[in-house]
Amino acid sequence: MHPDPAQPVAASGPAGRRLVLWIVAIGMFMQLLDSTIVNTALPAMAHSLGESPLRMHAVVVSYALTMAAVIPATGWLADRFGTRRIYMLAIGLFMLGSAACAASGSLAQLVAARVLQGVGGAMLMPVGRLVVLRAFPGELFLAAISFVAIPALVGPLIGPTLGGWLVEVASWHWIFLINLPVGLAGLLATRRYVPNFTAASGRFDLGGYLLLVSAMVGVSLALDGLGGMGWAHSLPVLLMILGMAALAAYWLHALRSPAPIFTPALFSVQSYRVGLLGNLFSRIGSGAMPYLLPLLLQLTLGYSPAEAGMLMLPVALASMGAKRVTTAVITRHGYRKVLIGNTLLLGLTIAGFALMAPGQPLWLRILQLGVFGAVNSFQFTAMNAVTLKDLAPTQAGSGNSLFSMVQMLGMSLGVTCAAALLAAFGGWLGTHEGSAALPVFRATVIAIGLMTVGSAAVFWQLRDEGPAELRGGEIVADG
Repeated sequence: MHPDPAQPVAASGPAGRRLVLWIVAIGMFMQLLDSTIVNTALPAMAHSLGESPLRMHAVVVSYALTMAAVIPATGWLADRFGTRRIYMLAIGLFMLGSAACAASGSLAQLVAARVLQGVGGAMLMPVGRLVVLRAFPGELFLAAISFVAIPALVGPLIGPTLGGWLVEVASWHWIFLINLPVGLAGLLATRRYVPNFTAASGRFDLGGYLLLVSAMVGVSLALDGLGGMGWAHSLPVLLMILGMAALAAYWLHALRSPAPIFTPALFSVQSYRVGLLGNLFSRIGSGAMPYLLPLLLQLTLGYSPAEAGMLMLPVALASMGAKRVTTAVITRHGYRKVLIGNTLLLGLTIAGFALMAPGQPLWLRILQLGVFGAVNSFQFTAMNAVTLKDLAPTQAGSGNSLFSMVQMLGMSLGVTCAAALLAAFGGWLGTHEGSAALPVFRATVIAIGLMTVGSAAVFWQLRDEGPAELRGGEIVADG
């Protein structure tokens, strides 16, 4: 790997490196903010576009699914064309998508704009991490990556609150328009300060990439169709079969390809194999709740967008607080026991939202949301650590990319499953919106909680580790 001859001189000194850190951190913040800021605004967006709030899940799914589909290609693109060029392309596409979202006049236009925004967002985080990895020597890397990880906590913390506030004081369009001045400043700063590192990239595995994307999109659209969105029943089944066939075809392709995007050798690492599958299935429940909770609070319990956004603060604050004790608990009890127990607790906590009812005291609502935030944070930290801890240095890049893809896919499938369950229970119970829809939301969160409880069986396959092994490892605290 080496910097492009047109490398900015300012990036080479300590002051230049600090600017690079700020540029990457702001890019990550912008991407993570848009992952959560939309959720609180969905009912207002639905009213403006003449849609049912329960159909607006496509706005969230399209963004997350696009990110999952694009992430596998980002490493090759950065190596081939340079980190600065791809990072500028990412910011430009993100800004263009944001402007298109604000200008959308229908749900179809908004979904298309979110796809464009997702293409840019998918490149912001992995390419930003790659810039930090290559710009900072080993002794400075830990402090650098810790600095740019701060937006991973701050973005989700203020996203729902900011989204609800903007809806009330202005309009939902501003949750996208605020990206434009930030993005413009980021473009100018990236052009001047971010190094354009390149590396030997080899030939891109286009066939394997297309098979992977086909599998993800096919399964996601099939779940959406089975949710009662008005499709012929044969089409979702066909999409599901095609998606699974594409996944099987990718596996066979990867076994014989000399340079697949994700080598099957990754799955020879037992902790990675179990952690990846556990992440996928347990994140379906975790990914559903940021979509469901603002709808539940606004559509059935009568909260305003700003109030619903403020009620997401206990989730984020408890999440940050829980990270302070995660390492000690895992070191004492081991990954296997912690993940089995915490996954069961997470499922029960999600199902516990069925107990929400109008007229309950505010402190009880805050306590319930705070407990969910702490348990969910514990789950993310333990899953992340167990998944990546045993990868060899030569496997780290590919393994981390696949892990990032699975995280976004889990979020997308979570929202898709939640929307499908809301549609199914709404049809069975004959209610969809207003206070009469509370039974529909209760049935949905119970079903998602039971799905999460079931995913604890995946972590049962982990081996027990002794205290010496656990103290010798590093626990990754990123959510």
